Amino acid sequence: MKRISVFCGSSYGRRDSYRAAAEAMGRLIAERGLGLVYGGGDVGLMGALADAALDAGGEVVGVIPEALADLELAHAGLTDLRIVDTMHARKAHIIEISDAFVALPGGIGTLEELAEVWTLAQLGYHGKPCAILNVDGYYDQLVAFLDHAVDHRFLGAEHRTMVIVETEPRTLLERMERYQSPTAPKWVDRR
Repeated sequence: MKRISVFCGSSYGRRDSYRAAAEAMGRLIAERGLGLVYGGGDVGLMGALADAALDAGGEVVGVIPEALADLELAHAGLTDLRIVDTMHARKAHIIEISDAFVALPGGIGTLEELAEVWTLAQLGYHGKPCAILNVDGYYDQLVAFLDHAVDHRFLGAEHRTMVIVETEPRTLLERMERYQSPTAPKWVDRR
């Protein structure tokens, strides 16, 4: 892995632990000599993540749509800020230049980004690790839903393993470095 994409909230959320986890993840990525790729904002967890990586001497690549950059949400101090036309172009570029993907606490945009990269992995478009940093149980209900989807045969057990879930950034990165993408077909029931 050379670059890790992190999806997270443009707000700080209710708990201080969310910000602490974003800062810890940013620092750890930089300390390991990896590049950080993220949505390019300077607000909320996104800004805290980027600032921590920059403070630790890391490369930080931000990818932001022009409409959001125009609202003065773009981080001005990044190693590399890339302005694209649309949200779709943002995600496509992030997927292209990243070797792994992590979701920290966030809202519907974070969930959508995780779902897209995981779906692409499930369909075999890439074999890059996808992960969730489950800070203070933030994603417990999502993890329970994923297990429920396996139980009801809408998600194969092999594909459930494609999303690494951990509570500590260091353990998460170690598991991502050892990740081997399963080769099972996407379809649970195929005639």
